[in-house]
Amino acid sequence: MPVSDSDKLRIGYVPEHFSTPLHFAQKHYGLDASLIPFPSGTGHMVESLKAKDIDIGMGLTEGWVAGLGKAGSPGPPFPFKIVGTYVSTPLSWAISTGKGRKGEFKAKLGGDESSALQGKKMGVSRIGSGSYVMGYVLADTRGWLRHTTSPFEVIPADNFQGLRDAVNSGKADFFMWEHYTSNRYYEQGAIENIGWIDTPWSSWKIVAADPEDWRLGDFAKRLNKGVEHFNQNGEEAVEYISTQLDYSAADARAWMKTVEFPTDVRKVDQRVIRLTIDLLAKAGVIEKDRLIPADIIREID
Repeated sequence: MPVSDSDKLRIGYVPEHFSTPLHFAQKHYGLDASLIPFPSGTGHMVESLKAKDIDIGMGLTEGWVAGLGKAGSPGPPFPFKIVGTYVSTPLSWAISTGKGRKGEFKAKLGGDESSALQGKKMGVSRIGSGSYVMGYVLADTRGWLRHTTSPFEVIPADNFQGLRDAVNSGKADFFMWEHYTSNRYYEQGAIENIGWIDTPWSSWKIVAADPEDWRLGDFAKRLNKGVEHFNQNGEEAVEYISTQLDYSAADARAWMKTVEFPTDVRKVDQRVIRLTIDLLAKAGVIEKDRLIPADIIREID
C-alpha cells in the first residue's frame, strides 16, 4: 500500500553509479520514497540533514564523520547518526588537473605527479566534503602535515562540473573525484589524471536524522533487495549506468568488478568509524577526541 507523501522518506543520494541498487530498490521492490539527488556530494547532504530537509543520506564515510566532528558542528546530541553501511569496498579517488596542465606537475616519486601538489590550489566541492577530506588524507600519507596544517589553498567549486571548470580556468590546480566518474573526461581529453589514492576504509555509509524513525527498517529491507538484484542482474545494471548516468558501458563493467555492497545494509563496523575518526583528527579535519564511535552509530533494527 503506497504511503502518503507526508510519510515518504526523503532520501539524499549522489547520482552516480553507486546509486544503482537504490534505483533497483525503488523500481523493483516497492521502495516508496522521495529520492533527492545531490550532485555536489556528501557535504551538501550534511547541510540538508542539519536543516531537516532530508531524512536519510547515502554518502561517503569520511564526509559523514567530518560533518559530525569538525569544529563548530552541533552535538551531542548530533544532527544525524550513522545507521548502516552501503558500500563495503574502499573508494578509488582520481586526482585530476586541467587539459594540457599535467606537465606542471613534474613526477617526483615513481612517476606519480601527485607528489608535486603540496602548496597548490586544491578544488573541492564544499568544505568538509569527501573531496576536501581526501586532500588531507593524501597530505597525511605524504608526510606534509608534519610541517603545516594547511598543505593546500582550498578552492570550493560546488560540484564535479565546477571542479572541471576550475582546473581548466586556472582557478584551481587539481581536484579529487571518484575514479570511474572521472574516467570518461580523461578519455575525452577534458581533464588529465595525475594520480590516485584509495580510502583506507569502506567507502559509503547510511545516516539518518532520526535513527529511531519507524520507516528505517522497511527502507533497509527493500534496499537489501536492491543490492541482491544488482548482484544477480549485471547487464541490467550496466544498461542503467550507461544510459541514465554519465558512464560508458565499458567503465560500468570495469567498476562492477571492483565494488562490493553488503548483504545487509543495517550493520556498521565500529572499527571502520574509529579508523576514520583517528585519521581525520590526525589530518586536522576534525577536532581531536570530539567523537566516539558508539555515540554516532545507531544500527537499524
